[in-house]
Amino acid sequence: MQEVSIEIENPEGISRQPPEPLIRGLPDDIALLCLARVPREYYTVLKFVSRRWRDLVHGEGLHAHRKKHNLDETWIYALCRDKFEQVCCYVLDPNSSRRSWKQMRELPSRSLLRKGVGFEVLGKSLYLMGGCRWSEDATDETYCYDASKNSWAEANPLSTARCYFACEVLGQKIYAIGGLGLNSSVPHSWDTYDPCTNNWTSHSDGNIVPEIEDSFVLGEKIYIRCGRSAVTSQVYAVVYEPSSGTWQNADADMVSGWQGPAVVVDDTLYVLDESSGTRLMMWEKDLREWVAIGRLSPLLTRPPCKLVAVGKSIYVIGKGRSTVVVDVSNAGNGGGMMVSSSIPKLTSNDDIINCKCLSI
Repeated sequence: MQEVSIEIENPEGISRQPPEPLIRGLPDDIALLCLARVPREYYTVLKFVSRRWRDLVHGEGLHAHRKKHNLDETWIYALCRDKFEQVCCYVLDPNSSRRSWKQMRELPSRSLLRKGVGFEVLGKSLYLMGGCRWSEDATDETYCYDASKNSWAEANPLSTARCYFACEVLGQKIYAIGGLGLNSSVPHSWDTYDPCTNNWTSHSDGNIVPEIEDSFVLGEKIYIRCGRSAVTSQVYAVVYEPSSGTWQNADADMVSGWQGPAVVVDDTLYVLDESSGTRLMMWEKDLREWVAIGRLSPLLTRPPCKLVAVGKSIYVIGKGRSTVVVDVSNAGNGGGMMVSSSIPKLTSNDDIINCKCLSI
């Protein structure tokens, strides 16, 4: 039988051929099953195979399929400041056989010398927000990095110009909280970004603490903490209640042990106490007390550190991107030295500004 070429008429009446299959000889749904299993590190190669493969890698369908079938891979992004006082960003694939930090190229040039920039992940995108310089007031500029396209683009600006602020994601929205800005009301305000409308909305609440040092999301609530009071030596923190849209004082017992960078694993809060070495602490919410999990080797950690979680593993990332990995499912309670693995040492002394995880 002679093969017949099917043509589809578009509304303008121009005759066009149907699109080439993703993989010749396979239905597209079967081809999608195959391509969804290609490791993420090869995406930069896949998009050069054909226009349809490029559109597939750049679009939402492939990533939704990977997420639905637990095929998505999580990479860690570390925002750093180098010896030239410039912002730089590195990425780590935790599952690679050659685990090492790789530098991302071509960050937005206008952000390179800014301090106090916000850094957050929403979906398959990284956001770089705000910031300031000694010769420049706080800005509302926002840039978006699409991980599937490996490219930066300017995004909708913050509602409020701010720097040195907290960033978290709750309910599929970005929260840019507190910090410094062009007037005295900025430390007691926050902006929310809704990707569905591509708009920022500004809010205010006098309970938001100034000089925010750390934040996390636990139980569908945002917690933020400022430094110790010079008068009472107490830690002050507040929690955002989405149901009422207000900030309230956080649990005093929990806040008392929030002495360093925090991360949440399976609805359990962990904090790295850097006051004397590096000791991992866990908040036992049923007992309402902090429990010491163990100490990390001083030969491996280089405080001050930031924490991120991938699965049940906590990545402790310190100066020069020194990286220690702790599997909390195997960590016992106590004050002894914890068993951990580490990423090969680097000669860099870059400071770690923030760390985030992005899965596609």
